Amino acid sequence: MSPIKTRLISFSDDMDGLRKVPGNIPNAELLEANLGKPLTSVPDPFGTHDSYGAHNNARLRAFLDRFGFDYEFLSSTDCYRSGRFDQALLAVLEHYETVRDIVLPTLGPERRATYSPFLPVSPKSGQVLQVPILEWNKKTGTIVFEDEGEKTELPVTGGHVKCQWKVDWAMRWYALGIDYEMSGKDLISSVELSTKITRALGAEPPETLHYELFLDEHGQRISKSKGNGLSVDEWLTYGPDESIALYMFQKPRAAKKLYFDVIPKTVDEYITFLEKFREEGVEAQLENPVWHIHNGKPPSETYPVSFALLLTLVAASNAHERDLLWGFIRAYAPEANPKDNPGLDRLVGYALRYYEDFVKPTKQYRAPTEKERAALEDLAAVLDKFGNERDAEKVQFEVYEVGKRHAFDPLRDWFKAIYEVVLGQTQGPRFGSFAALFGCTETAAMIRRALAGAA
Repeated sequence: MSPIKTRLISFSDDMDGLRKVPGNIPNAELLEANLGKPLTSVPDPFGTHDSYGAHNNARLRAFLDRFGFDYEFLSSTDCYRSGRFDQALLAVLEHYETVRDIVLPTLGPERRATYSPFLPVSPKSGQVLQVPILEWNKKTGTIVFEDEGEKTELPVTGGHVKCQWKVDWAMRWYALGIDYEMSGKDLISSVELSTKITRALGAEPPETLHYELFLDEHGQRISKSKGNGLSVDEWLTYGPDESIALYMFQKPRAAKKLYFDVIPKTVDEYITFLEKFREEGVEAQLENPVWHIHNGKPPSETYPVSFALLLTLVAASNAHERDLLWGFIRAYAPEANPKDNPGLDRLVGYALRYYEDFVKPTKQYRAPTEKERAALEDLAAVLDKFGNERDAEKVQFEVYEVGKRHAFDPLRDWFKAIYEVVLGQTQGPRFGSFAALFGCTETAAMIRRALAGAA
């Protein structure tokens, strides 16, 4: 590890003008009436903060605080208005022509004709204006533009202007002395342009890393304005902090789908990594994601039941209360209890919530084929003979044997039939593990009820 001290800056572009109203917020008319104004000058449609920008900043900081980030938060509005960016803004003005000429080749003919590195904030409307700059005066540190038919002169300092996006990025690097910047791969060309501008201002640009984009379930890029995909708060409604930390940690250079079905899978991946950690040597532990998620000190807690099993248990038992689910868990793993297994207890709550909102509304049972009916009747009889057996491997072996006896090829068709006919789902955890948890006799009865209902 390097002994060099670092600072992590979380920067909010809250002085950007509001371009359009997102489709997933309340009181949209408040935003509609303030289009073009800096986000910190737009009323908060949620009614919790002084401005829409302040609301978004609070959400960002709450997320960072929850996950223990050691960071310095900076607001674009504060940096512009307090004078922190003044020297850098005067440097952009001093190199006005050079900066402009770096950007111009990347623009279309119409935009090129009116482009300026500076966007003045109208003293009349309060909007961030995209207007031609008629004059720029390096000695006085001002620009001249037309505002509602009237020639207006403003200083480039003190929050009277903001820079265009790619110039703004470079100016920020210059002003704050940024050494390292991460960004999505959709911004590669912007990084290249801002790098050139930073050098034109006489500074060394930061080292950069490009990561892939987040996609929705259809493989489309997640968009704040569309509201597709999954928010952090929504994830944390249905899964623990560690699960989203794992999701973010893995494969930063690979595109990732981010939607609700990802949550159970990631929760169980976290449990698997945690279990492996205890058996690994030091070198392997350093490669294990949980070492990094928990700053080198992963918890010692065990999870005798996976999240996928809990979800299936909720579906099968029609349980709506924690105590009922814990009754099944204790029958399967007598040593488990909410006090000694707080992580598992949290998963019980998440499972109940996730099932109600996502699994239950989509359950769809189908009738079995004659071959499937015969196999399921056979399976019910086998499970009845097991009685109170809790050895998941022994039960799973017999589930396989039933599938082989009835000539399912491939065997995954057998397990698909079990889940679709008996549970109304297209997939689930290892059925032997589920039967051992739910109870073999109870599972046999559930199979017979499903067959009777489909008769």
